[in-house]
Amino acid sequence: MEMTAATSAPDIRALNERIHAHSAFIDLLMMELNKAVVGQKMMTERLLIGLLAGGHVLLEGVPGLAKTLAIKSMASAIQARFSRIQFTPDLLPADVLGTMMYNPQAHEFSVRKGPIFANFVLADEINRAPAKVQSALLEAMQERQVTIGDATYKLDEPFLVLATQNPIEQEGTYELPEAQVDRFMLKVVITYPTKEDERLIIRQNLNPEGNPKINPVIDPQTIVDARKLVRQVYMDEKIEQYILDIVFATRFPEAAKLPKLKGLISYGGSPRASISLAHAAKAYAFIKRRGYVIPEDVRAICPDVMRHRIGVTYEAEAENITSEDILKEILNAVEVP
Repeated sequence: MEMTAATSAPDIRALNERIHAHSAFIDLLMMELNKAVVGQKMMTERLLIGLLAGGHVLLEGVPGLAKTLAIKSMASAIQARFSRIQFTPDLLPADVLGTMMYNPQAHEFSVRKGPIFANFVLADEINRAPAKVQSALLEAMQERQVTIGDATYKLDEPFLVLATQNPIEQEGTYELPEAQVDRFMLKVVITYPTKEDERLIIRQNLNPEGNPKINPVIDPQTIVDARKLVRQVYMDEKIEQYILDIVFATRFPEAAKLPKLKGLISYGGSPRASISLAHAAKAYAFIKRRGYVIPEDVRAICPDVMRHRIGVTYEAEAENITSEDILKEILNAVEVP
């Protein structure tokens, strides 16, 4: 969206006050999530950014890091319809989307909707299923609709695919197709908790009263309304240019005075990367209770938006250079407005 210089300071101040007032539910939601999920503040924050920006989230980490727990807790706190699909090598597209069932009494076919028809769809261990099943998700993720037989069904809003995957080196996992990976707004890498956090986790799980109960604090309509406000967060032309400079540096590193990266990048971010970075930066500003985006918002969310959108060459792999290393070089080189 093009911003003009006509946007005056009082407008931004009024917008700032409105967003500050309407983002109060963020603290309530985070407080509720922190009851169940200990020490993974960054993960819960990124889940919230995906939710507010209308983007899907891919969580990568070894089993046991509370990925599934965080997603289930968020669904409970928002009173949203939740479904879980355990991805396995023998999973079929119909197991995800649904299928046409024949009713012998009525002598007709009827649609049996699959688990994709929910607000929160947890695709657990998504990289354990082959590409045929991954492709079944593409229409739902991009178009927010599902085709079964010759009929198309709109999905309810908010609709969010939250996928978990184990590190690709583990046995029995498949590389996700690039087209699908690009449809995830964020890819969040989860690390082990600290010793202090893990001590709290042990105590919480040994508690005779069981795990803390997640109370519903908001409803799905609150999220739908908040998404409209997130889109109104002010983004200056200089911030837009900063986003473009970062994304274009992944495609043409020599133009960004980074010729050494040319042989390390096989492909850069698509236009979807620019769109996602702008949306995610606005959502990050909203979470920080601000009505405008600052460069730090872009820098904070950039690794999660871009790490899965930069392809590395064999030369980079041979030198153990990752997409995150490349991104650090770019962020250090691109001029901050």
